[in-house]
Amino acid sequence: MGLLDILLGRTKPVLPDLDQLFALPSAAVTLEAAAGFTPTGTGAVCFATVEGGAFEQTHREVQALLDADADRDGPPVELSQDEYGYSWLVSRRSPGRLSELVNDLHAVNSSMEVNGFGPQLLCSLAGFQGEGGRRLALVYLYKRGTFYPFAPLPGGGQRRDNALELQVKAALAGDLRMEQDLSRWFPVWGAPGQ
Repeated sequence: MGLLDILLGRTKPVLPDLDQLFALPSAAVTLEAAAGFTPTGTGAVCFATVEGGAFEQTHREVQALLDADADRDGPPVELSQDEYGYSWLVSRRSPGRLSELVNDLHAVNSSMEVNGFGPQLLCSLAGFQGEGGRRLALVYLYKRGTFYPFAPLPGGGQRRDNALELQVKAALAGDLRMEQDLSRWFPVWGAPGQ
């Protein structure tokens, strides 16, 4: 960044740091101690779908790589689309195997990035659950290299538990690179993997 950039108020965009995902298992310990949330064993990577053979080939390779894992619990990796047309690659592990879920999420992101589809990556999330059916997702924003909590209120509808989200942000500040701009805490209503 040069002097002219500083004078004109231009900043360089934050580069994604996929290794930040590996901090999730230690953050999960803090999250359980601070707020009583434990991993669900489900996570997902969201990306904008691209038409074309190269993208389809990359998607098939990633899915085959993750499905080949002999230690996988439950159903194979699945692809779904949300109501906005974004694609979600969902991985499921037993709740006690968060490290392996993180490896899955990292592998998907890395494969997409290596094959030139990094600009299509939007976010990754890992699901957590608390008492009374409360849900929480820790969402990693690919283009920002930061995390934020998303906590829908129980009972359906599109309302968030903002107090819980701020509590989780404060609790995990030492474990994860948290997104400071609250306007970037996008709701991920109905996202697979929550």
